[in-house]
Amino acid sequence: MKMKHISISATVSGILFLFLSTTFVQGQELQLEEIVVTAQKRSEALQDVPIQVSAYTSETIAAAGITSTQDFINLTPNMSLDDSDTYHNTFVVMRGVAQTQNTDSPVAIVVDGVPQNDQKQLKMHLFDIERIEVLKGPQGALYGRNAIGGAVNIITRAPTTEPEGYIKGSYGNGEALDLTAGISGALLDDKLLVRLAGIYKEDNGRIHNDFLDTEVDFIDHDYAIRGRVQLLPTDWLTLDFRGMYNDFRAGSQWDTPVFSRDPNDFDEPEVNLRGFTYGEVKEFTFKFDAELDFATLTGITGYTEFDEINRGDLDFRNPVDSPGGFFGAGFGLGQGQDRFVELISQELRLVSPDAQPLRWLLGAYYINTKRDLQTRGFVDVGGGFGQIDVPGALLINRQESNDNDAFALFGELSFDLTDKVTLSAAIRYDEDNREQTDPTTGNVREDTFDSVQPKVTLTYQPADRKLVYATYSTGFRSGGFNAPGVPIDMFRDETLDNFEVGFKSSWANNRIIVNGAFYYTLVDDFQFIFFDVATAAQVLTNIEEVDIYGFDLETKALLAPGLQFYAGVGTTDSEIKELTVFPGNNGNKAPKTTDWSLNAALQYNRTLSANVDGMFRIDFEHRGDRNWQVDGVAVQEPIDLVNLRLGLEYGQFGVYFWAKNLTDERYYTDYNSIEFTGLDVDIGYLAPPLSYGVETSYRF
Repeated sequence: MKMKHISISATVSGILFLFLSTTFVQGQELQLEEIVVTAQKRSEALQDVPIQVSAYTSETIAAAGITSTQDFINLTPNMSLDDSDTYHNTFVVMRGVAQTQNTDSPVAIVVDGVPQNDQKQLKMHLFDIERIEVLKGPQGALYGRNAIGGAVNIITRAPTTEPEGYIKGSYGNGEALDLTAGISGALLDDKLLVRLAGIYKEDNGRIHNDFLDTEVDFIDHDYAIRGRVQLLPTDWLTLDFRGMYNDFRAGSQWDTPVFSRDPNDFDEPEVNLRGFTYGEVKEFTFKFDAELDFATLTGITGYTEFDEINRGDLDFRNPVDSPGGFFGAGFGLGQGQDRFVELISQELRLVSPDAQPLRWLLGAYYINTKRDLQTRGFVDVGGGFGQIDVPGALLINRQESNDNDAFALFGELSFDLTDKVTLSAAIRYDEDNREQTDPTTGNVREDTFDSVQPKVTLTYQPADRKLVYATYSTGFRSGGFNAPGVPIDMFRDETLDNFEVGFKSSWANNRIIVNGAFYYTLVDDFQFIFFDVATAAQVLTNIEEVDIYGFDLETKALLAPGLQFYAGVGTTDSEIKELTVFPGNNGNKAPKTTDWSLNAALQYNRTLSANVDGMFRIDFEHRGDRNWQVDGVAVQEPIDLVNLRLGLEYGQFGVYFWAKNLTDERYYTDYNSIEFTGLDVDIGYLAPPLSYGVETSYRF
């Protein structure tokens, strides 16, 4: 295993050296595309933004075959997204700051300006997307609560004045079918623009359960439709309406028992209850932009309903291979959760013009989140999931109703001290008012969490497309309540201070871009989760103090006409300084952290004849040792992942072959040992194996 990793890494290093030592083609016309982002709530060239940002344009999204959040996160150093439990459940980690179950995300996820405030909203299909921006490091001053690790901006394609459209279909192993389509144009000259796009997916799966003789990672159906309407009644006012509906039913909870307790041992799932998740998502947003004489006034209203029902195995075994059952009690366990979430948000923002030495931004934000949960565990005696509704079979029946009101005020000033030096200062006040009701007893708990989040950045730009910066920034993730009856009733809010120095540079007439930063982060009350077997409860709690430091380094080069190269390296070194819940673990690494990651891509586009273009892209990802929990015992060895995409385009038609995890690497996307689950065996959540297929597309 180690030799394989060394061989692949050495091969990639050789390729990097070969291409970086290539003599660049001379000529002013050979340049990388300039990317414009809205990372700081205003349109700016990516290379002028003093933040480490990984940006993916619509061209990159198409070339890399990005169809989900998992895809672009796998291309981003110092960031990971781990599947676990239900179909939409994920754990995101950025620069060592990690997601936990049923808590706020450490990364602010924003789609068309609307924050996605629930954990289950991060895993989404990306179709009809214009741009993705990944901001690394705490962004609390502008993005507020839950941006302690960073932020992700996802911008969908806007309606167009000229008619256009596309249809795309993909078929792969496991009888995986993926269809997307979109159409756009003007209904009333340049005043009323409309765009409609949709996706449909089904998949028999590729992770096999030998006991049930079926695949557990199936998608029965997953479809979504999104409509967007823009009204331009005057030259200074834009009204933008967007609605989306998503319906899904798919496999879930296929954890594998790991009897050796080694996260580098792999076997197939063996549950006797085949897990599934079903539900629907409804979204509506309204945005207006008013170009006033002195500033741009923007308002963004968002509404979301997210309903999810899941059922699954809880002992993760079957009565044939494990006749003793759970802890030798002679029976197995099943589980289920009914989850209903409603979010309403409103943001108002006033942004000054760009072309002036003093630039400013003022804003206010409000969001209400309602979340109702019923979590049940039942004795499984072979009767299927109907047992969850039998009162005598229930071992766990927890209900909670949560109502959270949060509001914020924020502002930013940027002043050009000289033509080369800029000082920026931002501040935000966030307040969360949380209320939890126990429907069984009627008991109500309330608490308020608040924080002032400042940010100061000094930027020096000695030449065009070159800058260095130093930043002090802060982050805040609200605390909250555990479910009623849990021995630790609350978890504290998480805060951090981040110190960062970085640079951005462009060379060889913008044919080479090199950006990087070093960061040092001090985290107070780092949030994490464990399971209390005595009360059969998930417990959210805190690590009192964690230190994290590392660096990001990314480079992009246009080596020759049509030939692009990308590489990125990220490191995360963490240390638990104080932990009282599990004493004796000071000095260990924070949970779910990866010590370093490497991403590299090589893409070549070439005209083959007068009407035919060809493309080739290979992506390589290396993930270092993965530390799963605070005790530092369960550590997953490094893994190497390779994705491949090649295609031919004839006019408006295209046909492509694609493969993900080309070497069929086996690994877990989540791993939980018995000390932190209350089970009598470790469990791991298998990652998708090799997948491949053919895609065709037509643009009109």
